[in-house]
Amino acid sequence: QVQLAESGGGLVQAGGSLRISCAVSGLTFSNVDMGWFRQAPGKERDIVAATSRLGGLTYYADSVKGRFTIAADNTKNTVFLQMNSLRPEDTAVYYCAAGRTDVYGMTSRWQVGYWGQGTQVTVSA
Repeated sequence: QVQLAESGGGLVQAGGSLRISCAVSGLTFSNVDMGWFRQAPGKERDIVAATSRLGGLTYYADSVKGRFTIAADNTKNTVFLQMNSLRPEDTAVYYCAAGRTDVYGMTSRWQVGYWGQGTQVTVSA
């Protein structure tokens, strides 16, 4: 049974930091592309950051570039998203996803096989 278990969300002031985690079980970690998506109220779910199953490739949306860092620990089958210099517009539910894509930066090109349950990140002004 495949599970993606997220943790680490919460409330933080603007300018602060959070790290969210996604523990993956039931699939071969190195065979999937891993992504963090987010969905704000009234908006679509969009890709924020991703790491390639092939290793050595990461993607960041322009809105988070330079502030967020995605990292995969293959020994623990866990993907992290370190979020620094948070802004109120980063407020959203963040979802971990495992799947395949040929264009990391296009949400529509992701074939997501599995989603995490989502974790709320709220940034106050």
